[in-house]
Amino acid sequence: MKIKKTIIAIPLSVALLLPTAGLASAHDHGASGHTMAVKGPAEVSNKAVDLRAALDALLSEHAYLAVVAMQKGIDGKGDFEAAAGALNQNTEDLSKAVASVYGNEAGSKFKEIWSSHIGYFVDYVKATAAKDETAKKAALAELDEYRAEQAAFLDTATGSRLKAKELEEGLKVHINQLLWAFDNYVAGDYDKAYDSVREAIHHMYGVGKGLSWAITDQFPDKFDKKVVDTPAADLRADLNHLLSEHAALAVLAMQKGIDGAKDFEASAGALNENTDELSAAVGSVYGKEGGEAFKKIWSSHIGYFVDYVKASGAMDEAAKKKALEELDEYRVEQAKFLDTATEGRLKAADLEAGLKVHVDELLLAFNSYTAKDYAKVYPTLRESYAHMFGVGLGLTSAIVDQFPDKFAGKMPAQMPRTGLGGMSDEAAEGNGWLTASLLAIAMASLLSFLVIRRKVTNK
Repeated sequence: MKIKKTIIAIPLSVALLLPTAGLASAHDHGASGHTMAVKGPAEVSNKAVDLRAALDALLSEHAYLAVVAMQKGIDGKGDFEAAAGALNQNTEDLSKAVASVYGNEAGSKFKEIWSSHIGYFVDYVKATAAKDETAKKAALAELDEYRAEQAAFLDTATGSRLKAKELEEGLKVHINQLLWAFDNYVAGDYDKAYDSVREAIHHMYGVGKGLSWAITDQFPDKFDKKVVDTPAADLRADLNHLLSEHAALAVLAMQKGIDGAKDFEASAGALNENTDELSAAVGSVYGKEGGEAFKKIWSSHIGYFVDYVKASGAMDEAAKKKALEELDEYRVEQAKFLDTATEGRLKAADLEAGLKVHVDELLLAFNSYTAKDYAKVYPTLRESYAHMFGVGLGLTSAIVDQFPDKFAGKMPAQMPRTGLGGMSDEAAEGNGWLTASLLAIAMASLLSFLVIRRKVTNK
């Protein structure tokens, strides 16, 4: 992940206190070969940019949950059904978005097609467990048929703004990344497995960008003729990616740790790579010393979570209490660092309260997992993931305010059609998802988060 060197002032307080604001609307923009220009102050949030963020959230979450469900399935874990249920709920959200634009019949058709590829992955997992090469080949053939059917649906729905041939190529990237992550996991090559996991998640941000671009081209008036490909929008997407991935990988690593799984080190390594990238971003603004200071503090809270996992495994209540106290100390230290770095744009007291939300969500997801309360684990995981998109919105807003000259001015907003077969090409994967439904999804996410937040705060 390469975050532009012009960026990062890490202001978190507003976002941490308004966790899912980053999903708070759904809107589109696109380009049919024309070039648009934008003047004036950079907009971190508008209908088009909010659409991109909302699609990024749903699509990247799909990739992550698919990986988790496939791992749980091959391992025969007790939470497989709950993980698959979360993946299915993600599908429901996507399908409702399609229905809000193209009607219930189209929404149902999309759900049928989209769900089929999840089913074929399940078939592949089952065939792998049974060492049935014939069944594995059949699942792969079905995935190829799925690509053609999904591409044809989207070509028709978008009035051929997205081309079936290009869509098929893009869908192949997504399918292959998930298969690589799974096959390497089964083979015990965990480093490669988690490289593929990260690539699969990252890939979906290209999907979200291209998809939102196509939608806004199809319905420009519904998005105030705004564009999705601005420096501020790209920054928001970059931060959304790193921050939500942190939460996702932290939850998975904690599960692997308490289970004593062989891939724990690799999952923790992926989480550490995410930390390196966040720290490099901070260093690009505040210098090497600033980046190192951030990394030391940020890494400490990951270490305290590891301590909590170890204490839980040892049933050592004193050690658990100590880890919780250290997490409280971390919040104070992190908040002070960010207050100072942003020259008071972010207030330490606000940051401490916001950081508590993040910490409490991860603890709730972990404690529910160890208690085998899987029905609570995955809704909490989804809320934790969504929360970080709010962090990304607030953080981006503060950065743009701190460095306005780097995000203002006239700029081309044309999105070249690159075939949708590469990392951003798959953007094509779902183009008709419009403002009303994604706004509804976002608001539902916000409301459910607030309910969970109250429960966590009152524990």
